[in-house]
Amino acid sequence: MHQIAPPIFWSFRRCPYAMRARMAVMASGLTVGLREILLRDKPAAFRAVSSKATVPVLELDDGIILDESRDIMFWALDTSGDPAGWLECYHRDKQAVIAFLDQLEGPFKTALDKYKYATRYRTEEGAPIDGLAYRAVGATFLSDINISLARQPFLSGAAIGLMDYASLPFIRQFRIADESWFDEQEWPFLQAWLQDFLTSEMFSSVMVKYALWQEDAPPVLFGRGQA
Repeated sequence: MHQIAPPIFWSFRRCPYAMRARMAVMASGLTVGLREILLRDKPAAFRAVSSKATVPVLELDDGIILDESRDIMFWALDTSGDPAGWLECYHRDKQAVIAFLDQLEGPFKTALDKYKYATRYRTEEGAPIDGLAYRAVGATFLSDINISLARQPFLSGAAIGLMDYASLPFIRQFRIADESWFDEQEWPFLQAWLQDFLTSEMFSSVMVKYALWQEDAPPVLFGRGQA
C-alpha cells in the first residue's frame, strides 16, 4: 500500500510565527516533514513555494500552500479535531479571538519590531526612530494582557489555548529585547504566565535544534512523538 508523505513544513527555529505554528502541529498530534532553513540563506526550493519567502510555510499533498502562521494553526487544529481543546475560546467568542489576533499581529508586532530592531528603521525624514516610544506602545498591550490574566488563568479562559500559544512567542521576543526592564514591570500575572511557558514541555519540544534541510537528506518527521 502506498504511504502518503506528510505535509512539508518549512520553518526557522527562532521565528515566533514558525514557533507558534510548530506548537499547533505538536498539539494536534499530526506529523509533518520539517524543513529547517536559515532566513539569510533561503533554498531555491523554498522560494519556489513561498511568494513572500517567509516562514512558516506548509505544503499540503493536494497542492495547497499555507503561508500564514495563523492559517497553519487553524489547519492543524481543525484537521486533527483539536484534541487539546485550543479552539474552545474561538468557538465561545470568535469575534473576540480574531480581534485579539489582529491586534497582536498588527499594532503589537509593529511596536515589537521597531522596539527590538530600532536601528533598522528611519522616520520619513530619515532620522533614527525612537525605539523606546514603540516599547511604550507594546507595553500598553502587555498591561492589558496582565489585567486579563488577573481575572482568569489564561487568555483563552480556564485552560490554555489558542490565544495563549498564538501570543506567547511574540511576548517572549519582547522580553528578550531588554529582560531586566521587562522583569521590573508591574506585570506579575503576565510574567508568571510567560515563565510557565518558558519552562514548559511544549516550549522545549518545539525548540529542539534540527539540522538545516538539504535536498538529498532523509526527511525529518515532526509532531507529537516525533520531536
